[in-house]
Amino acid sequence: MALAEVDFKRHKDAVAYFNKTYVATDIFQREIGRKLGRLKQERETSDYDDFYIVSLAEATEQYMAAAFIVAEVEKYLSEKNIQYKDMQ
Repeated sequence: MALAEVDFKRHKDAVAYFNKTYVATDIFQREIGRKLGRLKQERETSDYDDFYIVSLAEATEQYMAAAFIVAEVEKYLSEKNIQYKDMQ
């Protein structure tokens, strides 16, 4: 997590940290935590299940969930007057 200068070796640790730091403290809605968890689960399924086939509807749903999360994080950063370039 760039703002806290924390690094993780596994995706699940990054998701857990995000949920603990930002969702559990009501900085972000619980809906975002659920969507993020679902995205992680779907990514793992598609990576490790040799016969996983996603439907167009499911792919669209996941894309929209990711876009929603990105928009909410951008909104939060904007409110805090933090620009992405400041985090690099």
